[in-house]
Parts: sequence; structure tokens; C-alpha cells
Amino acid sequence: MTTPDALRTQLSGVIAFPVTPFHDDLSLNLAGLRHNLQALKNAPICAVVAAAGTGEFHTLSPDELKQVIEVTVAEIGGRVPVLAAAGINTALGVEQAKQAQAAGVDGLLLFPAYYPTADDDALLAYYKTLADATPLGVLIYSRDSFNPSPALVQRLADSIPNLIALKDGQGDTRRLQQIMHKVGERLHWIGGAGDDAVPGYYSIGIRTYTSSIANLSPQISRQLHDTAATGDQDALAELMQRYVLPLYTFRARRKGYEVSVMKRLMDKIGLVGGPVRPPLADLRESEYAELELLATLWRSER
Repeated sequence: MTTPDALRTQLSGVIAFPVTPFHDDLSLNLAGLRHNLQALKNAPICAVVAAAGTGEFHTLSPDELKQVIEVTVAEIGGRVPVLAAAGINTALGVEQAKQAQAAGVDGLLLFPAYYPTADDDALLAYYKTLADATPLGVLIYSRDSFNPSPALVQRLADSIPNLIALKDGQGDTRRLQQIMHKVGERLHWIGGAGDDAVPGYYSIGIRTYTSSIANLSPQISRQLHDTAATGDQDALAELMQRYVLPLYTFRARRKGYEVSVMKRLMDKIGLVGGPVRPPLADLRESEYAELELLATLWRSER
């Protein structure tokens, strides 16, 4: 089993967030998942997260989540660490954590509780309960309603020995800088708001980010990391203008498109995406011509 400290040392660069493919009837497409992972396993990434936000974690049954994790662990084959999502509530999150450990993952990404207005003491109890369920290293995901203060992140770090990292999904670099200043090197810091946030994250010293673009071209994801990390602003700006901003502008058009656009693009470049499950929104028929223009660009990077 990978220790928390060992996992932390491996989290540098690009963390891939594979989609969870579905058939047209919205059933799980495990063959499609295997196909995608085979294309990803030798890519220049540092870790893979099975069925997280981009993988529609919140729409999967416990058995489906188990299948996705098992397939991911098997296909990646130990080349890089595999993490799995857990959360929503304490009972389910503990079950998910233990299930993921049994499947052979290297760590856990803890999602916020469904209850959006808990106070800090209750949030601390929630995350500690999930983290205590296994000896695996855990990352806490700041997203949606869970936007912790520097003081709360310090309390989490002090109270959860196997907490190794905070993944920021807010994109507020001012607040994140304050958290990093408060907690320091006790945690590893991961940019998680999107590939389009790489310039901001790397400008404050972050050197690991979670990439959904890795579904399309992990090589582009790695180039984003390398150019931002080395301070090559001209090369970074070119990548942003050519690849990232057109894609993210399309994704921002409608809630749910951060996943559905990626999946439909994958369908067009030789990978497997399929539809999204409600409450995410799928593309409108009128948008497929525009999607094809993006696909032409991304096919050239396969």
C-alpha cells in the first residue's frame, strides 16, 4: 500500500481526471473506459483520479463507482498513483473510502458534504471521519459550497494526520495565497479549478494541477505545466490562446458543459465519451457544427 508521504512525493505535474463513459441509454460503458485509459496510461501525467467531478462521481451508484475504480486500477497497472473520490455524507463516504482501498487505490479525494451550510466544527468532524476510515493519504477538495477559511484549513491539517493536500476548485488565488501562507508546507497545494487557471495558480507557486484536457491530449496538459513552471510566458500564452481558451469559452456557455463538451469532443477524436447523466446538460444539436471545429484542432494533437 502506498503511504501518504510516498503519495505526496509523486504528486507533481499533471493529474488526469478521466470521464466516465456512458452508453446512449446512460448505462456504464466499461469497455469505453478501458479504451480511454489505455490511451492515457503511458502519458506524461503524475496521477489519475477515478470518477471524480469530470467522471460524474455524483451520478454513480456505489456498485458503478466500484467498477470504475477497479477498471482504472487494473488499466493503469501501477504506472502512476490512482486516487478515488469519496464523500457526500459520512456513511456513504466511509463506505466509498473502504471500497476504494480494497480495490487497490493509492489515495482518496474527499468531496464536500451534501449539506451546504455546516459550521467549521461539523466540517472538521465530517472530513476526519472520512479520513479515519482508511490509512490512505487523502486530499480535500475545496469546491462549490465548501470554501474554507485559512483557519479551517489549518485545523484540518492539524487534526488529520493522513491529509496530504488541498485541491482548490474555487479559482480564487487571493484566498488560496492566504491559505498557503497560513498552513505552509504542511500540505501540498493543487490547482483544481481548470486548465484555464494554470497561469494564475503557477504564478503563486503551485506546481501541480488537475487537468480535464488530459482526456483529449495529456501532452498539451504537460506543456501547460512545463511552460508555466519554467516561466515561459510567451509559450504559455500561445497554448492558452490556441487550445485552452476556445475550449473553456465553449464549456462556460451552459452549466454541465464542463463535462459534456469534453465527452462529445472525445467521441469525435477517437476516444469514448458518450452522453452525460442528469442533472448535467448535454449539447444542443445546433452546437455540433461548432464542436466539429474544435475537434479538428484536437485531432491534430492525438
